[in-house]
Formats: sequence, C-alpha cells, structure tokens
Amino acid sequence: MLDDRARLLLKTLVERYIADGHPVGSRALTQAPGLDFSPATIRNVMADLEGLGLIASPYTSAGRIPTAKGYRLFVDTMLTVDPDQVVSAEIAPEQPQKVITSAAGVLSELSQYVGVVQAPRKSSSFRHIEFLRLSEKRILLILVSPEGDVQNRVIFTESDYSQSQLIETANYLNAHYAGLAMEQVRQLLRKEVDSLRDEIAALMLAAVNVDEDAQEAPHELVIAGERNLLAVSDFSNDMTNLRRAFDLFEQKTQILHLLENSNRAEGVQIYIGGESQLLSVEELSVVSTPYQVNGKVVGTLGVIGPKRMPYEKMIQIVGITSKLVSNALSHPK
Repeated sequence: MLDDRARLLLKTLVERYIADGHPVGSRALTQAPGLDFSPATIRNVMADLEGLGLIASPYTSAGRIPTAKGYRLFVDTMLTVDPDQVVSAEIAPEQPQKVITSAAGVLSELSQYVGVVQAPRKSSSFRHIEFLRLSEKRILLILVSPEGDVQNRVIFTESDYSQSQLIETANYLNAHYAGLAMEQVRQLLRKEVDSLRDEIAALMLAAVNVDEDAQEAPHELVIAGERNLLAVSDFSNDMTNLRRAFDLFEQKTQILHLLENSNRAEGVQIYIGGESQLLSVEELSVVSTPYQVNGKVVGTLGVIGPKRMPYEKMIQIVGITSKLVSNALSHPK
C-alpha cells in the first residue's frame, strides 16, 4: 500500500512521462509543481517505487518510466476525467455499416491513434425482402434487416424466373414472414412447401437458405487510423513493436476477443499491454466501452494507442462516441 507521498510522486511521474515520452529523473521531479520534497526524499521514494515494480529504468538512463503495473495503479486509482474538456463530434443516423465505419474514423481522428469498432452481428431476421433478376437463373436477393442494414446475396437457381414471379415471391415472404428469424422461416417453409407452387417454393427456400451460413458469422471489426502509430515515437523508433502492432490489426482475432470481453463489462475498460494475454503487444493499450441499440448492448468500440496515451482524454472520446453510435443506430419507439 502506497502512502500519500509515494502516490503523488508516482502520479506526477506518469503524467510527466505521458506528456513528453522521456524517462523522468529525480531532478525533473524536484521542479514539478506540487512536489515539495527534497531531492534525497524523491530519490528514496523512486527507489521504493522501483522495488515495487511500479517504475523501471530503461537501458542505462538515469530517469524512470512507468511499468504496466504502474500504469494500472495510475489508471485505477489516480485518474480523474475533467468534464469541462468537451470533445465534440457528430455521427449521422444512416445504414448501420456506415455508422460503424464513421465511428471508427471519429475515434481515430479525435484520438490521433487507432479507432476500432466491433460491429453488431448480422441480424437473423429481415424487415423487407426483394428479388432482382440479373440474368437467366441468376438473381440478386436484397435483405433489409430490422435495424435498416441492407445485405445483398446472389442466388443461382435451377429454373429461370420472370420479374413478375420474383415480385410475387417477395410479396408473399414479406406478408407472412417479415420479422421472423431465418431459422423459423426455413422451418415454416419446409412445412408449407407442398401447398405452394413448386417453382415459387423452390425460390423461397433458396432465398432463406442462402443466408444460413452468414448467421453464425462472428462480429466484424472495423479499424481506422493504423498509420497514426507511425507518428508515435514509441513505435516509429521501434520497428519490432510497430510490426507486431500491424500484425495485430491485420489478424484482428485478439482485438475481437478483447472487445468481446468488454461487452460483458459496464462502462469504460482499460487494457494495458503486457498485463493481459488479451493484448500481445507490450507497448499498446486499449480504452474501450460498449454501445447499445435500443437499450441493448450489441458491440464495443475503443481506441488503441501507446501505453503513455492521455487516458483521461481517451476515456472521454470513447464515452462520447459510444453515445453517438447508440443514438445513430437506435430507433425512436
């Protein structure tokens, strides 16, 4: 347990390192506002903090930098968010995919790091369905989800259909099955197939079966601003960490697992590189929070950046973006 003096010194050291990225020495701390301690006292407290694994000396530098453990203590117990530092942004209500893409861009632009958004899983039901004849035995299936997302599928059929037959089929599906889960529609159609005309029944079954595999698809991950890390000295001076970061963005699996984990938590979550198997790149941290559609959590968004990111500002950015996305995707009742 740290005493007040050690907590104040650690807080000052972390804030100074976040601000300029250079190891912080005892001389710099003696000149810091609010630290009215002697140089000897500061050196002794820094030695204690290093012994606890909260700060470390990189290479042969006389200064100290926070460790992942030190960042975690700072984030959990010393971080204060200034409500007067308002971050302004805007996301227009549009198709869900456009909202998600826009949100990733907003996160990247406001943070100057990497914005990530876990998109909601594709809906297993449809609000409206249409067919468009592309060529002989080739049909475009247009599905509109209850959230307004538009999905297109191409169907190859055994028989050729006229546009009037396609309209008739779409009208029947919209009148009888709109709003039902695709699996329900498949089961109902198989029971009713004998009472429907053969060619129309075959087209209906083709339409609902083409989407079967898509329903089990994982969340999509949208990433924006990866190149922003090139301007961060922690990465531009360390090509190994930079390559690892870009591998992480390309593979996406670890980020998705981390955001899935955030889905089950309330409020803003902070993951600091090196302290969790969820994030394999030592110098990266993630600030994330869930977003909702009509009061239900459907995904998570966040900012990925260096461990020495300004956490107060990142918390505010992800919090505001979460509200913007929730508002843009939700429908008034």
